[in-house]
Amino acid sequence: MQDLPQFWIFLWGYVSSRILSAGHAFEGIKDVIVAFLIVKRGRYSSSFLNTSFLLIIASTFIAGPIIIDNSPFAKDVGERTYSAAVVSYNPYESALETVISTKPRSTVEEYTVRGGDTLETIAQKFDITVDTIKWANDLDSDIIKPGDTLDIPPVTGVVHTVASGDTVYSIAKKYGTDAQGIVNFPFNDFADLDTFSLTAGQVLYVPGGAIRPAPAPGGGQFIAQIQAGVRGSSNFIWPTSGSITQYPAWYHMALDVANSSSPPILAADTGTVIYAGCITYGYGCHIIIDHGNGYQTLYGHMSSYSPDAGAVVSQGQQIGVMGSTGRSTGTHLHFEIRSGGTLLNPLNFLK
Repeated sequence: MQDLPQFWIFLWGYVSSRILSAGHAFEGIKDVIVAFLIVKRGRYSSSFLNTSFLLIIASTFIAGPIIIDNSPFAKDVGERTYSAAVVSYNPYESALETVISTKPRSTVEEYTVRGGDTLETIAQKFDITVDTIKWANDLDSDIIKPGDTLDIPPVTGVVHTVASGDTVYSIAKKYGTDAQGIVNFPFNDFADLDTFSLTAGQVLYVPGGAIRPAPAPGGGQFIAQIQAGVRGSSNFIWPTSGSITQYPAWYHMALDVANSSSPPILAADTGTVIYAGCITYGYGCHIIIDHGNGYQTLYGHMSSYSPDAGAVVSQGQQIGVMGSTGRSTGTHLHFEIRSGGTLLNPLNFLK
């Protein structure tokens, strides 16, 4: 035990001397390297810098994703960003989810008839009408046989090849439907989104159109009439008066109500206005009301509106005037009912 302190003193001196010797040796080598680089700096500096830069970039691409995937902070930021995107307002009609029962189809599909198939079973399979299939294939009867190839349109209506001089209005008139329905179909293209101009030769889908429309009693097309203020099966009332020109569909889960006299728009139920404004596309001038019970309603394409965001409105109170602003072909109201970020069928609440 008496020799232990002397041992520690010796060990400390020995380690210190070794470290000091190593330091002197390192300094000598470093001085040689620095002197060499200084002498050769004009020859090697450019390649040295370029190589270093490339190594930094490569390290970023390789290590960056690994760091993000394994960093709890990065995950938190991603979740907060996603949450903000969900609650933020997007004026496009496709901003919300729509409850649909069939997979959306964007083009005409070919179908080979199988044994046991009929036009009715094929129509049910693709969620369109028998007449739609017959018009698309120039069929005069319901007779089909296995091996036949049929063109199946993506939606009930008519598939039209645009000719020179055609407009959405002339095409809608030809097939006994409303031009707004053509514009609302998401897979129709237009040469100019402001005027809805068409290109000769393009394929245009005409939802609800008919090549041989059945005449209604008294002549003309039958369009359901609705009256503002009438209460449906829920607490909502009809927000305006006019003709229902487009019913809810998987690509347009809303009601279009047209009236050339531009009637007032009423709040379908009591609530708080959470958005009121005008944009040059989509809904145009529109209002969104939160009813405080999980439901929201949207009123689009108005020519003007009265309450501002934050205002409390009563059921039946006028909130605007029917118009044709935004993505619209004529004076009408685009009416939606929403719940939890999902578009619902308004007829389930108003009929």
